[in-house]
Amino acid sequence: MDDQTLDSLRKTILAGFPDLAGSAFSLATAGWHSTAVDVDDRLIFKFPRHEIAERALIKEASLLSAIRPNVSMAVPDLKLHEGPPLFSVHGKLKGEHLVTADYDKLSETERRGLGRDLGQFYAELHRLDDGQMAAAGAGPVEQWQTVETIRRKALPALPAALHALAAETVEAFERLGPDPYGSTYGFFDGHGWNMAFDHAERRLNGVYDFADSGIGPLHREFIYSCFISPDLTARIVETYEDLTGLALDRRRIAVLTGMHRLSELAELADDPEHAPTMLRSVETWATTVARAN
Repeated sequence: MDDQTLDSLRKTILAGFPDLAGSAFSLATAGWHSTAVDVDDRLIFKFPRHEIAERALIKEASLLSAIRPNVSMAVPDLKLHEGPPLFSVHGKLKGEHLVTADYDKLSETERRGLGRDLGQFYAELHRLDDGQMAAAGAGPVEQWQTVETIRRKALPALPAALHALAAETVEAFERLGPDPYGSTYGFFDGHGWNMAFDHAERRLNGVYDFADSGIGPLHREFIYSCFISPDLTARIVETYEDLTGLALDRRRIAVLTGMHRLSELAELADDPEHAPTMLRSVETWATTVARAN
């Protein structure tokens, strides 16, 4: 829909849910694909901003119906309202984003519990049948920018001090070869902005936003938690290995983490609004690499 002001969205919601007339409405997020409205801190309504987003929302609802009964982690119970306009509604997963500064405040016991919960989530998610998930709408995960594009657009945008690390990472990526465990259906978006973390209780109440989930190389699943902390990623991997019997390649995960940051920078290097954010993301990654070494 064209008009996505809070007043317009409230009218649309009330047309389908008149019992919410006395509720409190607020804009939750205005992301790349959808605008979300929070109602009474209890319900989330998502409104696609364009046709591609509509297709993504329909796919997400279908995928979640297959995921929810098979994972211990809470995920949205997303219901579609056909409209027009098309939108979705689900019960809000109570919690806030989990960023690095928040993770750093957690105790050893809390970090261990978080790593265990996420490791179990990925192990359960990867047990889902790829054919079933494809039938539910899962396709290949989004491709990154090519090595040639990254060399041409990302590397020149970096400060001189980061050129060597970036070039080494690209070269290491070229040497990786196919994932030794092939592809699997996965989340592939497990950063802290898709988490409902209860900061008072210091526990994860659920994860959301499965629009970018799909079938992709297994090791790639474990790079997104590095946006929070490499320490969390290490804990997730340890639990995942214990539950699945697989031995993950830490070096491969590290290289993929760097390539993902460089790919995002290459994609948005010419975008004056978003390029600075992508550059800071690469710089943060480089700092963690320096600390690890």
